[in-house]
Amino acid sequence: MAENAFIKLVPSSAQQTITVEEVKELLTYYKDITSKTGNQVDWEYGDSAFPYEIKEKNDGKGKWFYLESSNERYYAILFGIDQEMVRDEDGTERIQTYIQVTLPEQSTFGDKGKANEFCKFLAKKLKGELHLFNERIMYYYPRK
Repeated sequence: MAENAFIKLVPSSAQQTITVEEVKELLTYYKDITSKTGNQVDWEYGDSAFPYEIKEKNDGKGKWFYLESSNERYYAILFGIDQEMVRDEDGTERIQTYIQVTLPEQSTFGDKGKANEFCKFLAKKLKGELHLFNERIMYYYPRK
């Protein structure tokens, strides 16, 4: 059975909406900084830190994309953008954007570990609320 994690963009997040292209840019940035770390320690860390290629199908344009790996220890991770209607504590309703990270049934433990890393990275960059695969919540936004 597929597993899901969510990065929710709350009112105190760095931004209220996000596009698939912005998520791809953040993952490309992650790949770049881990490669630079590898260069500093004279080790090919970039290939280990991000063993995936970013791919997108025509029917998913603007809605979702996936990371596919040719490494035998990894399979794939899917990323999608969607919105939901939520009710705030004061009773007002608002539209909340979220990033859904899905591990398909064929995913490995390596994929789950990498997906957790990517989720934490994205949530920290966006100052979002991260709902992990194990249903725990991590708050990366300033709380009152």
